[in-house]
Amino acid sequence: MRHLKLVSQKNLAEPHPQLKVAFASSDRKTVNQHFGAAQAFVIYDISRKSFQLAEVVEFSGQETARDGQEDKLESKIKLLEACAAVYCTAVGASAIRQLLAVNIQPLKVEEQVDIETQLKELLSLWNSKPPTWLQRSLRQLQKPAAEERFAEMASEGWVQEEWSS
Repeated sequence: MRHLKLVSQKNLAEPHPQLKVAFASSDRKTVNQHFGAAQAFVIYDISRKSFQLAEVVEFSGQETARDGQEDKLESKIKLLEACAAVYCTAVGASAIRQLLAVNIQPLKVEEQVDIETQLKELLSLWNSKPPTWLQRSLRQLQKPAAEERFAEMASEGWVQEEWSS
């Protein structure tokens, strides 16, 4: 496996919230791979206004063989666990269950769909009527910030009390 992470990224137009979205792609331009047999994933950081390439992961031939792929699914899912969604041309039932269990939304699209077009469509949805999976991912992003605030307040001596009516 080869894993390229871009270190010196330009700041996105809006730093928070920011999601990661993966695309199963062998050419880094179109969605053209089945999830389980994907030769590569292209991962983008997206915010409400922009997107940029963040990572590219390429697998060897042994890692993409279709037979006995349960172990391969586990490593691919672990690799994508920071992503909110993964776009692919097909995905098996077992992979769907495993992806959803770690809050990654599998999205099946037609083969050769342009990645940049999908990203622009996703930005449009985010700004108009986000699908349920996107709303859930955005809520998850806001949770850690709220938890940090409450932890900071507790360290300053604030106490959380239960109120009853």
